[in-house]
Amino acid sequence: MTDINANRPYRIINRRKSRQIQVGDVKIGGDADISVQSMTNTKTTDIQGTIRQVNECYELGAQLMRISVPDQESAQALAQIIPNCPIPIIADIHFHYRRAIESAKAGAKCLRINPGNIGSKEKIREVITCAKDHGCAIRIGVNAGSLENDLLQKYRTPTPEALVESAQRHIKILEDHDFFNFKISVKASDIFLAVASYQQLAKICDYPLHIGITEAGSQFAGTIKSAIGMGNLLLNGIGDTMRISLSADPKEEIKVAYQILKSLGLREYGVTIISCPSCARQGFDVIKTVEEVEKRVNHIKEPITVSILGCVVNGLGEAQHTKIGITGGGNNRHNVYLNGLPDHKASGDNLVEHIVDLIEKNTIKKNNK
Repeated sequence: MTDINANRPYRIINRRKSRQIQVGDVKIGGDADISVQSMTNTKTTDIQGTIRQVNECYELGAQLMRISVPDQESAQALAQIIPNCPIPIIADIHFHYRRAIESAKAGAKCLRINPGNIGSKEKIREVITCAKDHGCAIRIGVNAGSLENDLLQKYRTPTPEALVESAQRHIKILEDHDFFNFKISVKASDIFLAVASYQQLAKICDYPLHIGITEAGSQFAGTIKSAIGMGNLLLNGIGDTMRISLSADPKEEIKVAYQILKSLGLREYGVTIISCPSCARQGFDVIKTVEEVEKRVNHIKEPITVSILGCVVNGLGEAQHTKIGITGGGNNRHNVYLNGLPDHKASGDNLVEHIVDLIEKNTIKKNNK
């Protein structure tokens, strides 16, 4: 993993040391990059629709996708879906141990399941044995909304201690069966509860942590909520894989996740645009230009930073630190900087097209090296 902050010590985040597990070909924990995942919201029995959604998320950078398996028909559909997906699939299971076994046999690379919730010791043993036999990881998924009744009676309400105690129960079950290829989440929709739970759990175990603020809400509100909660955890080195939970198209979850990671310097991915809010000094319509450029280049995965500022007040300084820089000029002629140096002027009449062309040329050159 490349240390992209080597020359910026004030930005270095000391990641929590965790053991590394494998979910298909994706490494989670240890020195691996923080992986990004989402979950389909199609009916799993809609085989083609689910495959399409997985592939759309993959094109935006998803490294893992979770699919709900609530019944036998869904498990049967999963066996047809997985061969047509380019990334490892996580089967989301709750109380049906047979669904877990069917999913592992269908090719799922991870089971999201709480082993203590699926019944007898024999059923638990069957699931763990099947996971071992098929090289399938497990995610212990503790959630404040579905805590065990005895824990709710003990603590009276979901608390960090309650979530962590639930996680410890499930950890012990897996460890007692000599199963260690697992990750853990202790999610809550309340930011304070989620953050405190992850902080406590991070201190008492070295298993990789899947982080998230569950049921965060709509695209706008949920993005802010997730950025605050998960940003807090990530800034403190907690988190090995992540999912943003939005009441929105799963593709939006991928975009938000990468934006959070890029903002913290934890991943280099895609086009990062530095732009001003615009004012009376702007030489071109900054807001419209940025919106159009973002739409045109959201398919690019190679990292590149571009500054688009309406005037020279801050534009020159930003342009010196980006691969491509645009600052507004007079007479509808705008200054273009490449690698921090003035290069040429561009007309405002085709500015979006010109910026997109520069981005594509620079990322293509990088890919061909």
